[in-house]
Amino acid sequence: MAATRDGGFLVKWTSIQELDPGRNRIRFRHVRGVTRGMDVEWIIEPGPNGTDVRIVHDFNPPWPPLIGPFVARYIVGDFIHNIAGKTLRRVKSLAEAEDSQARTDEVIAKTRA
Repeated sequence: MAATRDGGFLVKWTSIQELDPGRNRIRFRHVRGVTRGMDVEWIIEPGPNGTDVRIVHDFNPPWPPLIGPFVARYIVGDFIHNIAGKTLRRVKSLAEAEDSQARTDEVIAKTRA
């Protein structure tokens, strides 16, 4: 996968994706790139006032203890926050465009691309 951070900075990673359309969830395990070791879950829940879309990150990188936590939180975390915000807005717009719970499975399939 890849994303562009504001300012045109390209970020790339490799993850294993697991779809769970019955629970309106997509899970990712990052296996390559600077985010290796991160688990991510996208939660897409239609509601009466629109669609609630959340992303949950669990990032425990296999880095040296002296610098790992600092770099993960203040450098990589800043990139993750920026990209996650864009992802949330896009997934929410796709989900709400579908206009019904019955179409949520299709929305999840569209985000795989």
